[in-house]
Parts: sequence; C-alpha cells; structure tokens
Amino acid sequence: MNTQNTATWHPVTRSADLRAGANIVAGFAEGQELALWRAADGTAQAWENRCPHRSVRFTLGQVVDNRLACAYHGWQYAAGSGQCASIPAHPAMQAPRNVCAKTFGTMEAAGMLWVHLSPEVPPAPAELEGAIPTGWHFCRTLTVRAPAGTVRETLAQRGLTADAVSAAWRGLLDDVNTVALVLDAQPRLAFVHLWTDAAPGSPAMKTLHTAARELRAGIEALPQG
Repeated sequence: MNTQNTATWHPVTRSADLRAGANIVAGFAEGQELALWRAADGTAQAWENRCPHRSVRFTLGQVVDNRLACAYHGWQYAAGSGQCASIPAHPAMQAPRNVCAKTFGTMEAAGMLWVHLSPEVPPAPAELEGAIPTGWHFCRTLTVRAPAGTVRETLAQRGLTADAVSAAWRGLLDDVNTVALVLDAQPRLAFVHLWTDAAPGSPAMKTLHTAARELRAGIEALPQG
C-alpha cells in the first residue's frame, strides 16, 4: 500500500518551528530544497533555497521584517511574491523587476506547515485541518534513510491506516495512539512527524519515542532496491 497525499500537500515542518521575523528552516519535499520562514506579519513562506542573484542558499541569510535577505550580497526579497525589493549596497537603485525568488504554495493546518510544489496551487483540502486531532501532542520528527513509499508500506504492515486526503496514518505503535505524517523528502530520505494523545513526559510518550527508534531501525534494515 502506497498512500500519497492527493495532489500533493507535503507536511514539511511544525508551524511552531517558524518564528515570525526570525529563523529560517531548511526543508525538502520530493527532492526540492526549501527555505522555510515566517515573515514579521506572521505569514509562512516556502521558497526554493536559492537566491536568484548568485544561487547562494537562503538558509544562510536572515529575515528582515517581511523580507528574506541573502547572506552574500544582502539582496532582499518580498514575502509572498519573492520579488526583489531592495539592494542595500545601492539604496538609490531601483530593484530589478526580473529578479524573483521561486516561491511555493503554503497552508498551515493541524499544527503543521504544508507545502505544494505545483506551479498552479490548488485550494488546500479542508481535511488537512483534521490530520491531527485537537489536543494531541507532538512527539518527534523521525529521519528515515529510506524511500517514503517503504515507510508507508511498513506503517500499513504495522496496522496503521491512512486518510485518503490528508494521508495521515492513524493507529497504534506499541499500544500508543499515534498519527504519523510522512514527508517524501528525497528519493531515499523520508521524515515522519509523530503525534499522540499521550501527555508530554508520560510513560506512553516515552514508549512512543522508543517505538519510533525501533521503527526507523527496522525500515532502514530492509533491502533497498
């Protein structure tokens, strides 16, 4: 079974991991390297992790209010459009209109930032809001060096089932209620965001942490074609 998020909205990181006007988080989706950040106005951004001026990674730069500034020459790009808005070394010069960072569609739902890579971004399905039940707690993000399809097949073998729209896998891991969101990061790299109704610091939460490590070890031990 290889259930994939329809049309595809990728759960790239927790919304809480992005602080307004502050940090830049590196991410991946289907091999696309991403710079994830939150503008000072609170809007979440997902951009190709490459400055269009000299191709330096945006994750080396900084957030300046509602702009992302490249670390190399300091060129600044506007949140939302990705349009070059300022060249600090030449403040009197108008920013070139043909220089624009590549941006992707974003949606925040169920405590996660979801990213869509298609040039024509469809409306995010309302079902994403219910991917994680209200009141559940984040456990951890599991890095698995295996294809996302292998991760999904293993979750199915463990008895978890996937929602057809949000692709949230629900079931028990070592008798702990769990929701797993699988991110297809690279051809042989997946991330699994694990959520549970177990309270932080509880024995059940500790059990899930152990189960997650064992799950990863089992998947990575499988033959990789």
